[in-house]
Amino acid sequence: MRGTRIVVLRLKELKYTMLFFGIGIVLILLLVFIVKPKKEQAAETTGKYTAGIYTAQLELNNTALNLEVILNTDKISSIRLVNTSDTVETMFPLLIPAIKEISAQIIENQTTSCVEMSSESRYTETLLLNEIDSIINEAKIIPEATH
Repeated sequence: MRGTRIVVLRLKELKYTMLFFGIGIVLILLLVFIVKPKKEQAAETTGKYTAGIYTAQLELNNTALNLEVILNTDKISSIRLVNTSDTVETMFPLLIPAIKEISAQIIENQTTSCVEMSSESRYTETLLLNEIDSIINEAKIIPEATH
């Protein structure tokens, strides 16, 4: 009578065994999914710029001016001076027309290299243009070299 064996299991023990076995499987799966290294998703660099609002501070005769450039991923949206007081506009009467002229040309051409400066406010426009150019260069996306 060696070939036949009868195993008696209580239903309660069988239920607990199956429950703990199921919980163990779930915990192992969670551990695998948490610890598993994630695939690095390459950031899509379809645009030319990192979108955002960029600011810089200019100094004109010990007066601080805030220059703001708004960039989308593929274009220059807006260039303006923010927080300018009436005193600044009175002390530098060519400043506001110069920034309006420069920003219109840059937004139209989407580059700072094609800006034509007027002869009456060349120094002011050069100062503004250099600062705008540095802001735009800071926001440019440099494509990574593929190996």
